[in-house]
Amino acid sequence: MTSSTSNSLRTSSTQNNDMTVTEQEQSSNLITTSSSTTPDVFDNLPIISPTLKPHEISAEETIASLPLDLKHITESISNFNSTSDLTNTGSGSATPARSIPNAEEKRNLLPSRLPKVECYVRARIPTTNGRESFLHVYSNDMDNKEHLAIVFGEDIRSKSLFRQKPNDSQEARMTRGAYIGKLYPGRKTADIDERTGDKLEFDEEGYVKNQIRKADPSKGVESTLVRIHSECYTGETAWSARCDCGEQFDEAGRLMGINGHGCIVYLRQEGRGIGLGEKLKAYNLQDLGADTVQANVMLRHPADKRSFSMATAILLDLGLVDIKLMTNNPDKIIAVEGKDRLVKVTERVPMIPLAWQHQDGHDGIKSKEIDSYLRTKIERMGHLLSKPVAN
Repeated sequence: MTSSTSNSLRTSSTQNNDMTVTEQEQSSNLITTSSSTTPDVFDNLPIISPTLKPHEISAEETIASLPLDLKHITESISNFNSTSDLTNTGSGSATPARSIPNAEEKRNLLPSRLPKVECYVRARIPTTNGRESFLHVYSNDMDNKEHLAIVFGEDIRSKSLFRQKPNDSQEARMTRGAYIGKLYPGRKTADIDERTGDKLEFDEEGYVKNQIRKADPSKGVESTLVRIHSECYTGETAWSARCDCGEQFDEAGRLMGINGHGCIVYLRQEGRGIGLGEKLKAYNLQDLGADTVQANVMLRHPADKRSFSMATAILLDLGLVDIKLMTNNPDKIIAVEGKDRLVKVTERVPMIPLAWQHQDGHDGIKSKEIDSYLRTKIERMGHLLSKPVAN
């Protein structure tokens, strides 16, 4: 890409008085030069989509409206490569979550207030791999989306769902999924499973007792395996080989099913928070030569617009305060723990692409697009992942 691309981006933003000097420098640093003499399709290309909505909004206002827990990524685009000292052996072994430089500085940018979430229904889901999970649906006071939690382990219970409500009937509790054990034809009570004798106990405020699940090695209780997964229609439904989102989702469910305990928090923030339509525009820019970060910035979005405070609130509602987080993203560890570290990541579990684990060619996603996608994650966004050297 030519240097005139950077100038075009800078000129366009200056004319509109939409970007600060720092943001102009970030765009300049991000759109790199591949040739100083040969023009390409990006020459004189303006920033393409000023916003997700039809009305006009300045870039400064767009940046100000971002969720704070990943806002530092946008404000530090020019420093992406400074995390090059963060490496992983690629062996799949878990690494401590605390070896992240400037973690506390990033943590201080997180919002002090978490969203208020409420699980209003759950249901047992028999899965195609023979395991069972419980699908929880959440409402919240931050957006109008239904965020989800896929829970493996009947003893992981939602505080808001199971709380006794005024005039609560046993039938209503069973209908919304606030029951112990399993439902069966003829069952009359939610709070007692008469077949097993298991019984729910409540405190004076109506909450289930002993709902918080803390790690306690002396009692054989480990931190709960958790994956925070953002919605990806293309990877999960349209068989896309541009990303490994679908593969990561399937692998997390497989491992949690084997373990018998775990939780996938499924956040409705498609396309790293920019929405499906803008994500498809970014795909077209990638086909024209941009990488995933460059494409987002050209569309006047941050490299990552997601917020993980919703996930923190959901984990707290489920009583999951000590977790093993399945991720390659160091910023996600900080964001999920939250400003006050009400959730603690005791261990990071790497998500190694299956194609890297099985180089015999029988498993995993194989495409030039996925190679570019993973390379950008590592080189631009500081993900803790290294491709193994082929034998």
